[in-house]
Amino acid sequence: MDLEAEELQFLSVRDIVRESISIPKRSPKTFYLITLTLVFPLSFAILAHSLFTHPLISQLQNPFISASEASREWTLLLLIQFSYLIFLFAFSLLSTAAVVFTVASLYTSKPVSFSATLAAIPRVFNRLFVTFLWVTLLMVLYNSLLFLSLLLFILLAGADSNSFASSLLLFLSLLLLLSVFLAAHLYITALWHLASVVSVLEPTYGLAAMRKSYQLLKGRTRYAAALVAVYLLLCGLVSAVFSLVVVHGGDYGYGVFTRIFVGGFLVGVLVIVNLVGLLVQSVFYYVCKSFHHQGIDKTALHDHLGGYLGEYVPLKSSIQMENLDV
Repeated sequence: MDLEAEELQFLSVRDIVRESISIPKRSPKTFYLITLTLVFPLSFAILAHSLFTHPLISQLQNPFISASEASREWTLLLLIQFSYLIFLFAFSLLSTAAVVFTVASLYTSKPVSFSATLAAIPRVFNRLFVTFLWVTLLMVLYNSLLFLSLLLFILLAGADSNSFASSLLLFLSLLLLLSVFLAAHLYITALWHLASVVSVLEPTYGLAAMRKSYQLLKGRTRYAAALVAVYLLLCGLVSAVFSLVVVHGGDYGYGVFTRIFVGGFLVGVLVIVNLVGLLVQSVFYYVCKSFHHQGIDKTALHDHLGGYLGEYVPLKSSIQMENLDV
């Protein structure tokens, strides 16, 4: 579907998702290889790591375990968790870099290939890494504030919970507190995803990319929150079913073949969810740019992408393109 640049600002959430799903059709081989080599390992690791940690956790919960065995199990568990986080972090940034770069190349009519995407990833990865560090700092502050708020709430609840009225008031206060932090979590996640796209497509990254993302989100915060909420809900649902049927399935009478079949199916579903999520954040960047009436300079963007491949040409800010082929 071809859209005029000024029409992008009127896309609904459903239209954004529909437009994102249609993008891989323009270069199916490239997106197939990206999915197979980057998105699939990421999705598989997200679900499968619990298969390795669950037996260790169960063993540690055994009251008869010896101190030496417990020490060995804890060491193995921490090693697996550390390796998982490194793998998750690396493939998350690699997948983001590959998808955003490929989508932008398609928009600028730049030749698209998997080899070109791989060649661009190292420089894109460095920019995304710096942006990720700033987002991590923001998330640390957010989680610290959440922890302190819940701790203060628990202290207040313990001091005054004798009457029904006070208990009801405390319950409503807790709901309000959690609602505020949930909204903040959705906003920070949206800020992170959009800042990641900015880091790839504009000559800025890190804190500057987060500021740019903050500006672009103005007026489209509800759209961003809705998209992030749906994505997190789908990921949570897939993870919950995987944990119930595959990880703990033996306790509920599920056979081996059933668990393997369901596990494979859920990995496939998560691959689709993650790929569409990466495509959506790319399209949403253009929607925000259009909403703020910021022209899409396809020539400048083409040159900027070429810089990742050693073909850098200084950005041209004087040429404003009126059309964006999506």
